[in-house]
Amino acid sequence: MSLRTRTNIPKETAATDTTSTSDSDQEELQIQKASPPSPSLLQGAITQTLAGTAHLANLLPTGTLLAFQLLTPVFSSNGTCDSVTRPMTLFLLILLAGSCLLASFTDSFKSSEGQVYYGLATFKGMWLFDYPITASNVPDLSKYRLRIIDGVHAVLSVFVFIAVALRDKNVLGCFYPKPAHETQEVLDIVPIAIGILCSLLFVVFPTRRHGIGYPVTMGK
Repeated sequence: MSLRTRTNIPKETAATDTTSTSDSDQEELQIQKASPPSPSLLQGAITQTLAGTAHLANLLPTGTLLAFQLLTPVFSSNGTCDSVTRPMTLFLLILLAGSCLLASFTDSFKSSEGQVYYGLATFKGMWLFDYPITASNVPDLSKYRLRIIDGVHAVLSVFVFIAVALRDKNVLGCFYPKPAHETQEVLDIVPIAIGILCSLLFVVFPTRRHGIGYPVTMGK
């Protein structure tokens, strides 16, 4: 009887150890299945960069951005440019960049009737486009005159447009269909640098103008 008892004790202990080991393995598998794989640092940086570049579009005139999104695929043949469509796409980008530059020098105000009127800022004031000017209802336009900060905002707006254009697949496919390794690094780094720098400068030196394509606040 004693020999049987001694023989059974190691078997029960081994069975208990095997059961506990299998239970722990199952718990580890369940934990691994429950927790999704954490993205790498590179993927997180790319995601944040794309999101930041998308937010940069808010600093551009709405009409210019809409024209860019609609016309770029047409002019570039969805990124497959040839000797004819490549210069046309370049001309389109230059034209849209000039639109961002000019829109930075426009401003608007809201009349007593609630109507919004737009004009071009000059060194003496603002030249109105379609305001019915009479001797009794001419507003004070001298406060809308050009300042040095307007030129800074115009240059930043052009750089923001360049950053957004460099992240567009149609533009990249047109001008850089098969970029070299060094060129690809530049295309990845330059829009990020432009976006960070322009965002910081727009925060430090915010614009008070509400030109064509920009939203008008309640106080305007």
